[in-house]
Amino acid sequence: MKSHVSLGLVNPKSAVNVASILRAAVCYGVNAVFYTGQRYRYAKDFNADTKAFHKIIPTIGVEDLLECKPKGSRVVAVELVENAVPLPAFHHPDNAFYVFGPEDGSLSNAFIEHVDDVVYIPTHHCMNLAATANVLLYDRLAKSRYDVTNAFIRRSRDQNNRTAHNKL
Repeated sequence: MKSHVSLGLVNPKSAVNVASILRAAVCYGVNAVFYTGQRYRYAKDFNADTKAFHKIIPTIGVEDLLECKPKGSRVVAVELVENAVPLPAFHHPDNAFYVFGPEDGSLSNAFIEHVDDVVYIPTHHCMNLAATANVLLYDRLAKSRYDVTNAFIRRSRDQNNRTAHNKL
């Protein structure tokens, strides 16, 4: 069964962070990115998405992230919250809707009460939004089955990279 992964961003303020999240979304096979609030709508015109990943990954402004939860997905809040599950111990659901709080705030208690799981990344300080999304998506990939062939590497790398490692 194919998994479905979506991201939800609560009122993101930085177009640069959202552009970085869109790049991660393309790299890690995310199906869609939803966001609330007006700050990104205003900031996205500054063209931080230099690779136009918003044309590859649907990037959809919504009023309520819980109302747009993809069918059959578990809602996973990613936040430094007491009693949350540390990411290294978390088992990712096949169909996940990961929701991240704003860069300058946190997910509300009312929102957290309506999610299926809450995870945190055990760091000594809070990470920025894009870094958090990248770590979470990498953790999901690392705990899954993935293609380990050279053909996959050739499809994934930048067109300027043709390096081969011949020591085996």
